[in-house]
Amino acid sequence: MAIRLLLIEDDEEIADFISRGLREEGFVVEVAADGTSGWLDLKSAAWDLVILDWWLPGQDGYTLLQRFRQINQTTPVLFLTARDAVEQRVQGLNAGADDYLCKPFDFSELLARIQALLRRRPGSIGARLEYLDVAMDLATQRVERAGRPLDLTAKEQSLLLFFLRHPGEVLSRNRIYEHVWQESFDGLSNTLEVHVMELRRKLEAHGPRLIHTVRGRGYLFGEVPPLGR
Repeated sequence: MAIRLLLIEDDEEIADFISRGLREEGFVVEVAADGTSGWLDLKSAAWDLVILDWWLPGQDGYTLLQRFRQINQTTPVLFLTARDAVEQRVQGLNAGADDYLCKPFDFSELLARIQALLRRRPGSIGARLEYLDVAMDLATQRVERAGRPLDLTAKEQSLLLFFLRHPGEVLSRNRIYEHVWQESFDGLSNTLEVHVMELRRKLEAHGPRLIHTVRGRGYLFGEVPPLGR
């Protein structure tokens, strides 16, 4: 199953930047914009990791973390904040944070810290999606076919992740585009076709075709091609 992340961040621009980037990496991301809604999300669902801002309207992140640790001692929490004094970092870690990242930051560092926390999580070895001889480790983002690693771009990986979640289904171009690119498909762009072609090429270097075109309907990810091509 997919890795589920909760981002509690009141800055709309930062929240959009983080959530878009993480979704492109294949994570399922929910966003809360204040401490009140963040607390409701924290206690009402199971999360694989929480990304928590310190300064929030309603309840601040420090208070949320203390309350969360009273009911959940295992879910990793990564603090995001502009507070960079040593004593403040220590305060956050002592309250139960597993890691600490000061703003501004590079997305690559945020992603690396998230992946490191997920690898240390109990049971993370089982965070995989598999279909036939294709496997994706959702914590490390490693993709293999027939035991051989595939070098995929972030978008190709997001596309494969969507296919892995829907094997044997005919997926329309519009549905794929809205999920992977988070935009409406205008019918004129060949962006989807180019990415499918590249993903096919990399998959077929180690086995038979798995992504089939269904004329007039979209694509099917599976072992047996439907009528069409």
